[in-house]
Amino acid sequence: MTSRRKETGAGGRGSRLRRTAVSALSFLVLLVAGVGWGYLKLTGNIDTFSADGVSGDRPPGTSGGQNVLVIGSDTRSGDNSGLGGGTGAVGRSDTVFLLHVYADRKHAVAVSVPRDAMVDIPACRKPDGSWTTPQHHSQFNGAFSVGETTEGNPACTQNTVEHLTGLRVDHTVVIDFAGFSALTSAVGGVQVCLPQDVYQRDLNPKRATQGSRVFAKGPQKVSGQRALDYVRLRHGIGDGSDIGRIKRQQAFVGSLVKEIKSRGMNPTTLLPLANAATDAMTVDPGLGSADKLLSFALSLKGVDLHNTKFVTVPWRYEGARVAVVEPDADELWAALKADRTLDGKETKGGRAGSVASPEAAQSQPPVSGTGIDVAVYNGTTVTGLAARAAGLLRTHDFTVTGTATAQDQDRSRTVVAYGPGLRDEARTTARLFPGARITQSDDAGIQLIVGQDYADSPSPAPEAATAAPASGVPADVADTARSADDDPCEDLSYG
Repeated sequence: MTSRRKETGAGGRGSRLRRTAVSALSFLVLLVAGVGWGYLKLTGNIDTFSADGVSGDRPPGTSGGQNVLVIGSDTRSGDNSGLGGGTGAVGRSDTVFLLHVYADRKHAVAVSVPRDAMVDIPACRKPDGSWTTPQHHSQFNGAFSVGETTEGNPACTQNTVEHLTGLRVDHTVVIDFAGFSALTSAVGGVQVCLPQDVYQRDLNPKRATQGSRVFAKGPQKVSGQRALDYVRLRHGIGDGSDIGRIKRQQAFVGSLVKEIKSRGMNPTTLLPLANAATDAMTVDPGLGSADKLLSFALSLKGVDLHNTKFVTVPWRYEGARVAVVEPDADELWAALKADRTLDGKETKGGRAGSVASPEAAQSQPPVSGTGIDVAVYNGTTVTGLAARAAGLLRTHDFTVTGTATAQDQDRSRTVVAYGPGLRDEARTTARLFPGARITQSDDAGIQLIVGQDYADSPSPAPEAATAAPASGVPADVADTARSADDDPCEDLSYG
C-alpha cells in the first residue's frame, strides 16, 4: 500500500514535471514566435531611400567610428497631417544632426546643423533622374526639399553634409512627426523642462490672442503631440531663433536616450520602440532590415550618458540667417575624423584616455582670476563643496562674492553661468573646473554651480591648476557641450 502510494506520488510528480516542461516549451515557442513576428513586422515597416541619389564623389570611409545622419522631417503628408507639420505636401527637414559614434563604442557626439545655416549644396538627383547644378550659399534645409517630393530628398541632405564636413556618412535615418510621436508615447514620455510658461500663440505666432497656457514653466513629462509641440517650439523663448530651439531639442534627445537606456538595451525592449517608430521612418539601404537596425542600436549600449555629447556646429548670425564659422567648424570635423573626443582623448582602436598629440598636451599658463567676481553654489548634497571651490578660486585671485546652496542639489555636472558681456571671464573660471559646461544666463555676473563631478574629483594643488589640454576642438564648442545626463532645465534658450 505504501509502495503504491510512493509510486503514485512519483508518477504524479513526473506528470507535473512533464506538464511543466511542456508548458515552458510552449511558452518558449510562443515567445520565439512572437519575437520572430516582431522582426518580420519590423522589417515590413522599414522604408528605404534609393542609393541612386548618393553622390559618387564622397569622402573616404574611416576604420574606427561611424557617422549617422539623423533628419527630422516636417512633412504634412499621411499621418502627419493632423500633427502640425510644415505647410504644403513637400517634405522639409526640421531638425538635422550628425551623430559620431566613436571606435571604442563608449563615446558619441551629436552635432546639430541649424536649418537656417547657409551652405553649399552639391549636385543632387531629382525624381526624374536628372541632377541639379550645385548651389552656392543656400539655406541648409533646402537640400531636403530638392525635387519637391512628399518624402523629401535624404540623399541630397547626405551629400550636403558630406560636402560640408568632409566626413563620410555611414547611415542616414529620416523620421517624421508621426514616427516621433509614436516613439515618445512608446517610451512612456520624456522628461523635459521650460524656462517660462508657454501659450498657444507661442506655438502659432499668427494667432491674434495669447490663448491658453500649453506648457507650465519647469520640469514635466511629455509624449505624443505634446512632445512634438515641445521640440517644434521656437517663439516666445529667448530670441525666438532656431538656435534656441536646437538647445531644447538637444536636451530632449538627451532625455530620450536616458529613458531608453533605463529600460535596458536589448531586443526585448528595443523591438517595441522600433515597431512604434518605423512606420514613419526611412533609412538608407544599409539599415533596411530589422537585423541591421537592431544590431546598430545594440552596438550603442556601451555608450554611457555622460559620454553622449550634444554640440552645435560653430556659427554666427548673418542677417536673418546663420553662417558656419571657419576655421572653427573644420577643426571640429577634423577632431571627429581623427576619432578624438571633445576633451582631446583618442579612442581609435579602443585607446580611450590617451592625449591626441604632444601639442595637445601643452597646457596654458596658470589661471589668473584678477578682476573676476564669482558667486559659488553647491549643487550637491556634499557638505562643504562650495567652500572648497571658493578656496580654489581665491588662490587664483578670483573675488568670491558669496557661497550658498543651489536650489537644485542633484547636479551631476559643474556649470559656469555668465551674464551679458562676461563670456571670456566665464571661460577663465571654467579652466579651474575641467569638464564644466559654460552657459549664458539672464542674471548679471558669474555663477559657479559645482556638481557631483567636482565632488568626485581630487582637489588640485593651487599651483597645478592650469587649462585643460587643448583638444583641437574650438573652445566655444567644447565648453558649451551638453551631456545626456545634464540637468534638463539648463541652457534651454538663446538670446
